Amino acid sequence: MPLMNIHSLLRDYAVEWSDAPDFVSRLEASPHRLVVVDENVWKCHAEGCLAGMDRNFVEVFAVSEERKNLAGVEALYDLLIGRSAKRNLALVSIGGGILQDLTGFVASTLYRGIPWVFVPTTLLAQADSCIGSKTSLNYKGFKNLLGTFYPPKAVYLYPAFVLTQKETDYASGLGEVIKLHMMGGPEKTRELARLLPLLKARDLPALGTAIRNSLEIKYAYFAADEFDTGRRNLLNFGHCFGHALEATSAFRIPHGQAVVLGMLLANEVACRRGLLSAAVKERLSRELLRPSLCVRPRHEEWDSQALVEALGKDKKRTGSGLALVMMKDDFDLIKVDDLTPDEVRSALRSLEGDLVERP
Repeated sequence: MPLMNIHSLLRDYAVEWSDAPDFVSRLEASPHRLVVVDENVWKCHAEGCLAGMDRNFVEVFAVSEERKNLAGVEALYDLLIGRSAKRNLALVSIGGGILQDLTGFVASTLYRGIPWVFVPTTLLAQADSCIGSKTSLNYKGFKNLLGTFYPPKAVYLYPAFVLTQKETDYASGLGEVIKLHMMGGPEKTRELARLLPLLKARDLPALGTAIRNSLEIKYAYFAADEFDTGRRNLLNFGHCFGHALEATSAFRIPHGQAVVLGMLLANEVACRRGLLSAAVKERLSRELLRPSLCVRPRHEEWDSQALVEALGKDKKRTGSGLALVMMKDDFDLIKVDDLTPDEVRSALRSLEGDLVERP
C-alpha cells in the first residue's frame, strides 16, 4: 500500500507500507539482486519475517558507526564485485540508517549507479532517514562529511521490525520523531505529547501515526530543497550540538538521543537570545524532551572545549562563527552562523546539573 510518493529531481520513488512482511515476496521476484542484511536484524528475523528469503542472494553484514566510512564501503564493493555484480543488479538493504548510508553510497557510485531498495528496520530509519535521498559517511573525525544524493527505487516500511530494537536504539529513533513533530508546529507537538506513553510502550497503531506524521513533516521541508541549499537545512535542528556530543562520547550516545540533548541546548541558547520564551522552553523540555532521554552524557563528554572544537568541524558552517538551528516561540526555525563559544559554555553550565551523569 503506497504511503507516500516522493518526487525527486533524480528519480521519483514510493514509500510502501505493510502490516505484514509481504515485501519479501516483492524482493524475491527480482532475478538480479543482492540483499545485504544488518547482522543484528538477521539474528532476530531470519526465522521470522525474513524466512522466505533465498539465502543464496543474502549477505549478512556487521554494522556499526565505526564502519560508516570508506572502509565499510570498500567491504561492500568487495562483496558485490565478488559476486560479479553488473549494472542490472538491484542492491537491497535491510537495516537501519548506517546500513542505508553505506549501501546507498555504494549503489550511487558502483558503475556510476545501480538500482537499490531500502527496507528500514529501526524507528529512526522508518520515521526519518528512509526518505530524502541522502547518503552520508564519516571521514577522519568529521561526521557525515562525505556523501551523495541518490534516491532508492523503493522503500518498504514494516513497522513491526522496531519491536525487537534495543531500548537505547529505539529511544534514538524516538528522538528524531520528537524533533520532526516539533518542527511540524504546535498542533503536531501536542499530538505527539499525547501519544508519547504509547510510543514508549511501542504500541504499533501509535507508531503508525507517528511515523506517517514524521515522514510528511520531513517531506514538507525538503520537497522544494532536495539538495540542501535552503529550507532543508532547518532539519538539522538538534544536530549541531547533537553531532558534537556524538563525537565527544565516541558515539556512546546514540544519534537520536544526542539530537534530544542538542535540542535542549539549542532551546537554551534560543531562550537566552530572546527567540524562545522560558515558558515554551520548559514545556517542551517537560512534556517531550526530558521524558525521552534514556542515555545521559558523562562529565568528560560535556566538556565545553571539546564540544566547541567538535562544533567547529560541523559541515553546516558557512561563516566564521559556529552554526546552530534554533526554534522560536511560533515554532518557526532559524539557522545562525554566529554562535559563540561563550554561548556554548553558558548553555552547557545551565543544563549540566540536570542532564550530566553523576560519577
